[in-house]
Amino acid sequence: MIDQIQTLLTEDHSIVENALITLAVFFMLWLVRRLILRMVYQRTDDVDSVYSWRKTTEFVVIVLGIIALFSIWIGGDGMRSASTYLGLLSAGLAIALQDPLTNIIGWLFILMRRPFEVGDRIQIGDVAGDVIDIRYFQISLLEIGNWVDAEQSTGRMMRVPNRFVFNHPVANYTSGIPFIWNEIPVEVTFESDWRAAKTLLEEIAVTYSLQPTEEEVAEIRSTAKRSNIRTPRTTPMVYTKVSASGVVLTLRYLCRPRRRRGSEQQIWEAILELFASRDDMDFAYPTQRVFYHPREGKTLLTDHSEVAHPRSHLVEDK
Repeated sequence: MIDQIQTLLTEDHSIVENALITLAVFFMLWLVRRLILRMVYQRTDDVDSVYSWRKTTEFVVIVLGIIALFSIWIGGDGMRSASTYLGLLSAGLAIALQDPLTNIIGWLFILMRRPFEVGDRIQIGDVAGDVIDIRYFQISLLEIGNWVDAEQSTGRMMRVPNRFVFNHPVANYTSGIPFIWNEIPVEVTFESDWRAAKTLLEEIAVTYSLQPTEEEVAEIRSTAKRSNIRTPRTTPMVYTKVSASGVVLTLRYLCRPRRRRGSEQQIWEAILELFASRDDMDFAYPTQRVFYHPREGKTLLTDHSEVAHPRSHLVEDK
């Protein structure tokens, strides 16, 4: 084998020449990328900016390297003679490597359309997490939710194929509108002063709800116009409905996607302190109740009704 290689190299000097040119080109590309990244590291400490430069230069170097390989080894007449072979080969690879190719197309779609970026909190299908890396074949997420309450991090690293952006719903928590709505249901008994409770809950919601800045309000309006949606309300509110155990007062307020659990804790602590200081407000919970007519201010049943409903004797005796 060594003799054959030596014979081939001595007879065809173009192979040695092409190999040396290839090494020189790849060395120059690697050196230029290192110099660019060094300049970036010296001028900024922003993690997102450094990551963007690193991924962009890597992509450019790979594309230029592939173009250089084709121009060096299959350039000129070789390119025309290899066109038929490459056409048949590409058709076969498209069938055999369908998923990897779809992943690459998904990666290009993410770069061009930007449904999300590194640092965004997203959900793809049943997987939710913070985007920490976007590669050619897959997305890396720091998982949230699952067995952890209030969508906090589980500590697991999730790898999601890029092709999922085509066949799974993609939800972005932080793009366009940089906050989410959260709701806290508070159930009080029917005997409680629910009107006063609703007023006090509205005051608590105003105190702990997120107040958007002017820049965020402008971004919200821009997103609403661009996406043809109504401008969302940003002030907190309390809704009222009746359940089997009492009156449900649902507190609805704005919060940051990553501050949902912390804001909910602050609001619940304020609610607990409020109810502890009031005698006219009590939390409702499932209970069993015995109905006694005289105590409830109702008239006693007639003899005819007692015969038709023998259970009334048991209730009255209790």
